[in-house]
Amino acid sequence: MFINKKEVNLLFGCQQILIKSDKDTQAILEYLCSESNNLYNCAVYYARQIWFKTGKIVSGFDLTAEMKTNRHFNAGYASSMQQTCINVGEAFKSFKGLLAKAKKGELEQKPKPPKYRKSGGLFTVTYPKRWLKLSDGMIRFPLGNQVKAWFGISEFFLPMPSNLDWKAIREIRILPKNGAFYAEFVYPMQAKSYQLDPRKALGLDFGLSDARICAYERAQNVKTTKSAVSSVPLWCFLIHSFSCKNSCKSLCTC
Repeated sequence: MFINKKEVNLLFGCQQILIKSDKDTQAILEYLCSESNNLYNCAVYYARQIWFKTGKIVSGFDLTAEMKTNRHFNAGYASSMQQTCINVGEAFKSFKGLLAKAKKGELEQKPKPPKYRKSGGLFTVTYPKRWLKLSDGMIRFPLGNQVKAWFGISEFFLPMPSNLDWKAIREIRILPKNGAFYAEFVYPMQAKSYQLDPRKALGLDFGLSDARICAYERAQNVKTTKSAVSSVPLWCFLIHSFSCKNSCKSLCTC
């Protein structure tokens, strides 16, 4: 994701939602993520060759300009494929930073340039919000003229989460993970400050046969068996541990 100078100190939230769609939409998502993965490897190959031959680190925008004639770049929507090239550029930018640290002796091992992704795999597809449209609770994702010419499909739709504000969305990512696809909604958020009381910290130390909880507020240990912990929700167990005053018999042996 490209961030301008005014947004350097801005925090971004990300809500991930499992995509539940029909087979046609699933096929489109798999196609896009496959082409994104292929484009990523093509961009990595070009960037690595430039580095090996000239010692220059190319940027994501340099890669975008070079990849515009690549068939994998044209196999998807141009703006989303550009984001894939930018991701490669960011990887090489990090590599450049590691090289600088290595020259100063701050690293024990010499850093290596970014590697290729697994051939035939899937990679994230990112859509900037400016190219998306919301209508009747459904988000329209364009596929580009080339896809329309090849397959006769120009778009696909995904539902908009009811708890998010469409105006605040910056970009949406299609993330392949664990044999499924997820939609990641990225939005800016303001940093919040909290007043923390160090006397109310809780440390957890899980053992093999039991779990020990140290409630620093009262400077005492609460010991529970493993079966007791697994039989109740964790949040309920934590609240219970704080409220326990040596009168509990069901969860802990104070």
